[in-house]
Amino acid sequence: MNAVTDVKGWCPGILRPMASGDGLIVRVRPRCGAFSLETATALADLAERLGNGHIDLTRRANLQIRGLTDDRLTELQIELAKLGLLDPDAATEAVRNVMVAPLAGLDHSQRINVRPIALAIDDALTSDKRLHALPGKFGMLVDGGGAVSIASERSDICLAAVGETLAFGLDTAKGTEWLGTLPPARAAEAAIAAAHAFLAVATRGRMRGLSEAAFAQVQAAVGLSPMAVLPAAGGRRLGLLDGAVGIAAPFGRLEAGQLRQLVKLAAEAGAADLRLSPWRAVYFSVREEAGVFLLEEARDAGLIVEENDPVLQVEACPGAPDCKSSSVDARGDARRLATIAAVRGWQGSIHVSGCAKGCARSLPSDLVLAGKAGAYRLIRNATTRGPVERIISVEEFETLFGERRND
Repeated sequence: MNAVTDVKGWCPGILRPMASGDGLIVRVRPRCGAFSLETATALADLAERLGNGHIDLTRRANLQIRGLTDDRLTELQIELAKLGLLDPDAATEAVRNVMVAPLAGLDHSQRINVRPIALAIDDALTSDKRLHALPGKFGMLVDGGGAVSIASERSDICLAAVGETLAFGLDTAKGTEWLGTLPPARAAEAAIAAAHAFLAVATRGRMRGLSEAAFAQVQAAVGLSPMAVLPAAGGRRLGLLDGAVGIAAPFGRLEAGQLRQLVKLAAEAGAADLRLSPWRAVYFSVREEAGVFLLEEARDAGLIVEENDPVLQVEACPGAPDCKSSSVDARGDARRLATIAAVRGWQGSIHVSGCAKGCARSLPSDLVLAGKAGAYRLIRNATTRGPVERIISVEEFETLFGERRND
């Protein structure tokens, strides 16, 4: 198999699962980035009963159940329908790629409660059949500012609070280009208008791949001019926050039992729901005393509650044996690499990929290791598609940071 040409161009869903090395993968897309605690518990139970118990948190703030077999897929779909998580068809499901700040509606420091805007966009994507032609990975981002902002994340169409207004941005090869501001009442309408304008000039690819002329047509459909003040980035993402806690899963992997226990403790602490984020972390709204206890339990369960944890420096896909495109244990090797980097005091970003597809991270990293035939391609300051410096083995990891170049 050629790992480069095997890029799917779409994400798995409940109605369109994706085959991998450990079975079928089903992605469950929450509405407005949240699951009720009852639903989260049910998902943990289903992952354990019908899958292999492995749950992945994705960069698009979704949840994936792994290890399903064909004969159990129908049962899972029936159970998810009972939970209200099944869309009417695969096209509707695939277009619902709306990422919302995890503490939207909960964070008292946020400028705007963007949950109604995110829901309006989700409703429009669901009901307008013309939008079902959007490419499978085309996404939107909605951020209300506050302590845990996602405004610095990339998405094809971005809405982020600036004062009492929302900045409107489109993704480009160089990052988000913020076009101007608009009142919250116009935000959902503008996002949908931009999506229609994109379809008028392209049927494949992403916003960042448009020609200059095509991009200008999308910009004209929104009718905004460049702005001077950009959305502010958020602060600390993990640990004890103002009225909430943030807990990350190492490389995005949760076991069903971990999720079930987390949700049980969160319910006892008074949380109403589980919020997802693009950082492979979950959030619960709880009081400080209960939050401290919840974080202690999460740490004991092997989860990440501190932002200086060396594992957070490294992004990694599942690798072998979970992924059939990989010949290396990407996550196991990534954990080893994180330990070495921490000991050496290396501060750069690291991406460990099981193959050349680079599923865990699409942006460049300071150091990239892309699996090939049981070893790794060494790439610097690029994505997994960058120029290969040399091939290295796991045993050579110790040499990497001494070789780091300063240019």
